[in-house]
Amino acid sequence: MKRNALQILIDWKAREDRKPMVLKGARQVGKTWLMKEFGKNCYDGCAYFNFDEEDELKSIFETNKNPRRIVELLSLIAGEKILPEKTLVIFDEIQECPEALNALKYFKEKANEYHVVAAGSLLGTLLASPKSYPVGMVNLLDVFPLGFDEFLEAVDPALFAYYETIEKGSQIEEIFHTRLLDVYNNYLVIGGMPECVASWTRHKDPARIAQIQRELIEIYENDFSKHNGKVNSGRILMVFRSIVAQLAKPNEKFMYGAVKEGARARDFEEAIEWLVSAGMLNRVYNVSKLDHPLAAFDKLDQFKLFLFDTGLLKHMAGVDNSAILLKSDYQFKGPLTENYLLQQLRGQFDVEPRYFSGKNNELDFVLQHGVEIIPVEAKGGEEKSAASFKKYVAERQPKHALRFSKRGYRKDGHITNLPLYLARKTRELL
Repeated sequence: MKRNALQILIDWKAREDRKPMVLKGARQVGKTWLMKEFGKNCYDGCAYFNFDEEDELKSIFETNKNPRRIVELLSLIAGEKILPEKTLVIFDEIQECPEALNALKYFKEKANEYHVVAAGSLLGTLLASPKSYPVGMVNLLDVFPLGFDEFLEAVDPALFAYYETIEKGSQIEEIFHTRLLDVYNNYLVIGGMPECVASWTRHKDPARIAQIQRELIEIYENDFSKHNGKVNSGRILMVFRSIVAQLAKPNEKFMYGAVKEGARARDFEEAIEWLVSAGMLNRVYNVSKLDHPLAAFDKLDQFKLFLFDTGLLKHMAGVDNSAILLKSDYQFKGPLTENYLLQQLRGQFDVEPRYFSGKNNELDFVLQHGVEIIPVEAKGGEEKSAASFKKYVAERQPKHALRFSKRGYRKDGHITNLPLYLARKTRELL
């Protein structure tokens, strides 16, 4: 499978101001594969060290601060000389050795000719506390599940070649529109977890996908129980398991009382921060004003939480595959569509998406592109009705207003209708 993040790593290699690179993201999104693939394709050699599997590695970092001495010792363990610029040094599961995470700053300061990449599960939770890692001394790369474009390239390379040719104002022929919608429906079922996508390309067996998704959710829930930091693991689990019910409510705003009756923010806000930092949940804030800069108008006590992978959300909600594939209406269609859309929009713009909910007005998402504010409506089918969205567009007449649905790519007055399968191309189609 090709991953877009690989190109980011290739660009990083060529940069003069390169720092050690830290990959963060939820477990099983492909961080280890990415690092090894990068090393295999772009370097003469690759020295891989896993702190979870090799306990004795930790002693090297506990007793040494000199990066050249560290490299010398690592070369002995690897059985081959680690060369500046020619060998990629990979530290995996680096969260198991805080001294190694801290040593990255010595590589930046004293031995930047060595190319070092690191990753680990729950790294985001460590990085959220600046004492735990060398602030300003590392580059950070968020790794997500496969986006729709990566999924399409993996499952149907010929259709992906067509998808690549779609530009602003393109006419999408009906035959390709139908085929791309079919892949979109499959993506809702399978999601972007690499193991699920790989299984689908090999076996085309929905039962296997469901089993993998069930096992992945068990892995994550076990991670919560093994977590022994200051955040209560039971509360983390309760928040995680409440996501489906939270999104199924008419107003999807996160309600602490829906996690546990009578619960207050102080009971669960640390658990939410932990899940967001770990890359498990995507948080979208409500804004009080639709103006630039959006972040200045965040209502920090009003937000929605979405799951980081739509396939896993679909599995957790118990949505039957037939409801999606037979294009019927089902209760969870709206939340699933919004979850998908947010997953595709994340990382495309410098400012993360927000939403707007005021008196008699609601916008599913709001994007900031430069100083421009773009309203976004998400529709799971071909329907067009969206009173708040249309009212906002009529009153404010923004330069761009985007409605995502299963309708074709067309301009409709001030509104541009984008098929849901083009969500990953949003920025380039503006």
